[in-house]
Amino acid sequence: MEAPPVTAMPVTGGTINMMEYLLQGSVLDQALESLLHRLRGLCDNMEPETFTDHELVYLLKGQQGNPFILRARRSLSHPTSPWHLRYLGQPEVGDKSRHALVRNCVDVAASHSLPEFLNEMGFRMDHEFVANGHIFRKGAMKIVVSKLSRILVPGNTENTERLSLSYLVELSVLAPAGQDNMSEDMRSFAEQLKPLVHLEKIDPSKQRH
Repeated sequence: MEAPPVTAMPVTGGTINMMEYLLQGSVLDQALESLLHRLRGLCDNMEPETFTDHELVYLLKGQQGNPFILRARRSLSHPTSPWHLRYLGQPEVGDKSRHALVRNCVDVAASHSLPEFLNEMGFRMDHEFVANGHIFRKGAMKIVVSKLSRILVPGNTENTERLSLSYLVELSVLAPAGQDNMSEDMRSFAEQLKPLVHLEKIDPSKQRH
């Protein structure tokens, strides 16, 4: 099944309706410490925030076309924190000169009964995973380095298996529509991470879960 690219953005403050500018890449496990060292030197916070989150991806199939997809995420590190419900729109085709993928993003905090509510609304849980890693910040930019793990027994976040021998690296900015200068700032920052990691504007139509 085709689906929007997996994203491992951690549970943080909610945003109502913004545009997400995104670059993605990956780094092998053995290169992780070198990348973290480089990020400590470049970012505002020398010691990154850490997170461990559980994400469930829900589908609502219509009569025709692609299913409607919502993402429910909770923090395993802070179990009393609110859940977050996230909608990611289709990437804008727009200006080919943009250096980053641009898509609508709606992110709201929710109560712990969110999964039950989505089931009542007719959504079906398609898959779930655990993401854990580090968050760095540079001005408006957020850099997330995370390891993704599949859940072997549904609902049991203690029983997982790593998806790969690499870490997902995401550079993102949330901003109002029309702030295309953000993508130039992101490109400049991404250049400073080479050759450790190559962050790119990923075409989601070529990605599969």
